[in-house]
Amino acid sequence: MVTFMRLFSFPTLLALAVLAAAAPAQAQQGPMPVTIAKPVVKKIIDWDEYTGRFEATERVEIRARVSGFLESVHFRDGELVDKGDLLFVIDPRPFEAQLDVAKASLEAARTRAELAESEFKRAESLLKRNNISRETFDQRRAELATARTTVLAAQAQVRIARLNLEFTQVKAPISGRISDARVDVGNLVEGGTAQSTLLTTVVSIDPILFTFSASESEFLKYARLHATGQHDSPRDRSSPVFARLMDEDTFNHEGRMNFVDNELSPNTGTIRFQARFDNPAGFLVPGVFGRLRLAGSAEYEAILIPDAAVVSDQSRKLVLIVDKEGNVKGAPVDLGPLHNGLRVIRGGLGRDDAIVVNGLQRARPGGKVAPKEADLLPDGTIKVRSGS
Repeated sequence: MVTFMRLFSFPTLLALAVLAAAAPAQAQQGPMPVTIAKPVVKKIIDWDEYTGRFEATERVEIRARVSGFLESVHFRDGELVDKGDLLFVIDPRPFEAQLDVAKASLEAARTRAELAESEFKRAESLLKRNNISRETFDQRRAELATARTTVLAAQAQVRIARLNLEFTQVKAPISGRISDARVDVGNLVEGGTAQSTLLTTVVSIDPILFTFSASESEFLKYARLHATGQHDSPRDRSSPVFARLMDEDTFNHEGRMNFVDNELSPNTGTIRFQARFDNPAGFLVPGVFGRLRLAGSAEYEAILIPDAAVVSDQSRKLVLIVDKEGNVKGAPVDLGPLHNGLRVIRGGLGRDDAIVVNGLQRARPGGKVAPKEADLLPDGTIKVRSGS
């Protein structure tokens, strides 16, 4: 023992002991365990996503139609109003007086018309007896026609005066949510011109529109899908779409396509789309941004795998396929979009291929593994089979 210790130093003996202990463990380790599963195969539709903004189907600027002093405001800022609700009152007294003047002018015109009609009838009787000249008779007939025209003009003035008086009560032209009053009571408002005073605005709430733009290539793709009968045209108002707000993770607002513009913008090379959403609770507000999904393909049978099962090899994307003997092979794949959390595989993978879904760090192409079989569910859940 003493001779053995003299031949080797203590650090060397320690290293030899460690190696001797590790050698049997390495020999017994064998293939590393991994979880394998076959891809999910089901019929899906590819969805194109767009960023856009919600807009009111109707937006009205409430402006004064007659000039006068603002007498009262009959709503609370920001509340919901119904079509026909009274919003503002402009001092009606000057317009009531104008209506009285117009009515008086109408009565005077009617009196003159009655007198002219009597004169005409008398002249008509005298003409039959040759007691007046033809010239005098024609004059009486012209006077009657003029008097009747004056009555029509006076009636029109009464209608105008009534309208002006009616316009002193500013009512909601649509149902929706009103903004704040832009003019305080007592101020003079101008009406009836291009510079009429803006009193407030009203936007409709239900339904609401979602406006977004698509590129020329995307528009042509939809047009060709429709031309070949593979999918409905976006102009078809029955085409479903789904939207989410910027703070939402799922597209839980369902709507329908409503409009596609008639030309592409020469400046941006895009075309405007609109979708329509029911909004009975008023949760969706005009001006809010969102994301929208529009069907971008016909329904087809797709192969789907977890996105985490894809590995990168420089510029290539691979999945690790395990055969029945546990041999690992790297298969280059062509990736498609994500669908409900799973990655669509366009090519390079068969429906019956078993791929590594857990334990990727323990598998390498050309190596051997101890696979545990599992089932990949459509929602992306991996369920290991009992007994594997």
